[in-house]
Amino acid sequence: MSEKLQKVLARAGKGSRREMETVISQGRVSVDGKTAYLGDRVEGNEQIRIDGHTVVLKAKEDEMCRVLMYNKPEGEMCTRKDPEGRPTVFDRLPPLQGGRWVAVGRLDINTSGMLLFTTDGELANRLMHPSHKVEREYAVRVFGEVDEAMLQRLRGGVKLEDGPARFQKITYHGGEGRNHWFHVVLSEGRNREVRRLWESQDVQVSRLIRVRYGNMEMQRQLPLGGWTELGLKEVNYFRKLVNLPPETKSKVRVDEKAIDNAKSRRIRRSVKKHQHRTQQANRRRRT
Repeated sequence: MSEKLQKVLARAGKGSRREMETVISQGRVSVDGKTAYLGDRVEGNEQIRIDGHTVVLKAKEDEMCRVLMYNKPEGEMCTRKDPEGRPTVFDRLPPLQGGRWVAVGRLDINTSGMLLFTTDGELANRLMHPSHKVEREYAVRVFGEVDEAMLQRLRGGVKLEDGPARFQKITYHGGEGRNHWFHVVLSEGRNREVRRLWESQDVQVSRLIRVRYGNMEMQRQLPLGGWTELGLKEVNYFRKLVNLPPETKSKVRVDEKAIDNAKSRRIRRSVKKHQHRTQQANRRRRT
C-alpha cells in the first residue's frame, strides 16, 4: 500500500511532515534517482535520498516511537544549527542511529520550560497541528496594570496580524506591585502567540515558561537543560491523543522511576559539564 512521500520521511525521523513538504518542494528529495514532487507516493521499497544521502526506511513493526521531555533554558535556539553560534535545544540530546529527534513545536529564545522531542515525525506533526486542539499551558509574568475587562478580552478573542486569537483559560497566580503571574492555556502554537496576545493589551511579558503539553506536566525535578525519556505509558498517551496506534516497545524500563533525587543530580552534573564545554569552545572561537 502506497503512502505520501512526506509521511514516509516524517515517520523515518527526518523531520515533521510539514518540514518534509518544504524539503520536497525545494527539489532536495529523489526517488529511485528521479527528483520527487509534492503529491508523490511510495511503496516503501524505493531508494529515497535527501540531499544525496540515502534514507533508511524501516518496516513499521521494526520502528520504535521515542519521546523526550526537555526543560529548555532561556537563551537556547529551537533550531539545529545557529549561524551566530548560539546554543540550541538539540546540542545535548542523545544521538540516534538512522534517524533524528524532531521538536514538537518551538519556544522562542527568551522562553523556557517544557519542550518535547520524538523520533516519529508523524506524531510531532499531529501534536503541533491546530486541528487536534492539544492544550499548551504557560506560566507568564506580566508587567503592567491588568483588570478583569482586559482578561475578558483575552478570553473572548483579539485580532492579531495573522488572525484572531484567544486564551482558553486564564488563572491568576499572584504577584506584587505591577508584576503579576498568570497561567494561560491555548490549543495552537503560532509564533510568539502568548506574548503577542498580552502585548495587544499594552502589557509586557517579562517571563514565560511552558509548564504543560496536553495533560503531561513538566517534571519538577528535571533541571534546566536536562532531558528525560518518557516511558511507554506516556508515549501512548500522546499517541492516543492524536489518533495514532499504540506503541508496543520502549527503551525505558517499566519499573524505572520518573526522576528520583539521584537521577536529578546526575542530570545536573551532565548539564554543568556540557555548559563548561560550551563555554570553553566559545572562548576558543573568540581567540
